[in-house]
Amino acid sequence: MLRVIDTETCGLQGGIVEIASVDVIDGQIVNPMSDLVRPDRPISRQAMAVHRISEAMVADKPPIEALITRYQGSAYYVAHNASFDRRMLPEMHGEWICTMKLARQLWPGLTYGNQALRQHLRLDVTPPADLHAHRALYDCYVTAALLIRIMETSGWDAAHMATRMQQTAAEVDVMPFGKYRGRPVADVAKRDPGYLRWMLEAIPDLKPALRNALQKQVNQDD
Repeated sequence: MLRVIDTETCGLQGGIVEIASVDVIDGQIVNPMSDLVRPDRPISRQAMAVHRISEAMVADKPPIEALITRYQGSAYYVAHNASFDRRMLPEMHGEWICTMKLARQLWPGLTYGNQALRQHLRLDVTPPADLHAHRALYDCYVTAALLIRIMETSGWDAAHMATRMQQTAAEVDVMPFGKYRGRPVADVAKRDPGYLRWMLEAIPDLKPALRNALQKQVNQDD
């Protein structure tokens, strides 16, 4: 079993407002779970504009600590941009697999956002009709369909996919999170160099490889 998991947050620094998962077993998407979560901080306007989860929707919901055990228990967790969700969910102690990284290895030259890959690869998936992209359970269905396509195309099993997760500085050429998630860093530098500067200044815990990639683009622009 591989458990595909997704979180929606108050912003780039965290504060979970929604968690969801589906399991992939024998190529089938099963066992959907989803919970709204009362976060430990206010929801930023930027985040609310993306997932459309308001303060009122989560005001009476339990905190993540009261819900997390429902989502534990898998040997493998899968996420699109897994480094972000892994940081949000330190309680998950299984191996983590990132569909964004695997898609980059299999299909170079694409745009690697979840929805862009869904369209390009013509993934056969039907997320819940009452949700939309950037709601956690909706995104889980798309990521699960992408995972199934990756496994069908590559022949990789869970253990092999887990071994491919080590990232080098040279591999950081797409934005792993934020409003430009899945876009090439070089393209974002041309379109919105101020955003890269903001990330370097506002996010102190950027991974060194990502920080180096952003700094390189900013230096070129200067």
